[in-house]
Amino acid sequence: MNFHGKDIKIFTGSSNVDVAQGIAGCLGLPLGKSDCTQFSDGEISVSLHESVRGSDCFIVQSTCAPVNDNLMEMLIMIDAMKRASAARITVVMPYFGYARQDRKAKARDPISAKLCADIITCAGADRVLTMDLHANQIQGFFNIPVDHLQGASLLANHMREKIGGNNDDYIVVSPDLGSVTRSRNFASKIGTGLAIIDKRRPKANVCEVMNIIGDARGKKVILVDDMIDTAGTLCNAANAIVEKGGATEVYACATHAVLSGPAIERIRNSAIKEVVLLDTIPVPKEKMIDKFTILPVAPTFAEAIARIYNDKPFTAAFG
Repeated sequence: MNFHGKDIKIFTGSSNVDVAQGIAGCLGLPLGKSDCTQFSDGEISVSLHESVRGSDCFIVQSTCAPVNDNLMEMLIMIDAMKRASAARITVVMPYFGYARQDRKAKARDPISAKLCADIITCAGADRVLTMDLHANQIQGFFNIPVDHLQGASLLANHMREKIGGNNDDYIVVSPDLGSVTRSRNFASKIGTGLAIIDKRRPKANVCEVMNIIGDARGKKVILVDDMIDTAGTLCNAANAIVEKGGATEVYACATHAVLSGPAIERIRNSAIKEVVLLDTIPVPKEKMIDKFTILPVAPTFAEAIARIYNDKPFTAAFG
């Protein structure tokens, strides 16, 4: 028997409406009735149009661009539900913004990921459900339970179908040293070898020199990363693996499509044949190009939410 809420309700902010609708559809539930609007001066207003008293509430909201508006919207929704006597509030963040600011890179830097974790907790969230944090240790920034889903499983399933049984024709390549662990795990999931691109800048204002650790010659390459922001690292790696490594084709897989600045133009002009992304961040129509394949995360989050509500372990489904 669960003691945390008499029923389950799914609400959405304005950043991930399609994903929220998909989650609700998978669970056979209607979306909760709410409005997120702004006053004339830009202040955010949230109204709940149904009772949440005693309910187990899930707020679906990625803190993607506009990051600060979406973050504030989520915080105000949490506060509204807390004051309306919700039994438990779970924040469902397919993408957690500010996650890259997870350490002091230089003197007097803030650790913004920790600050955001504290704010979400203080606002009244009881639990966080997210996917592919930029660094796993961010889970420890929260003083509440964090359920961390892996987008690699969805991407790996797609690539396994593409590969068929021709594993020897493909190789997973880490675009930089920071992605080696992620790439190694991905290669293990799809049953291919691994190579690494080591990039270094000999001195200031001198172009990076890329060395390839491993043999990609004559193979189809799969580049793996957690997110694509400006796409500089990814596209440089793709071009290098073809020009220097002798790869025949390049595919890329990433969970979060941040796609800021020159990302679209870089991908369009790069050696990458296909980019497989998850819809943790919605890709606007003006940024959609033929190279993109978008996979849905709603079924995975719906399964996770059902397990949270019914107090079932995650390991059986996501371990």
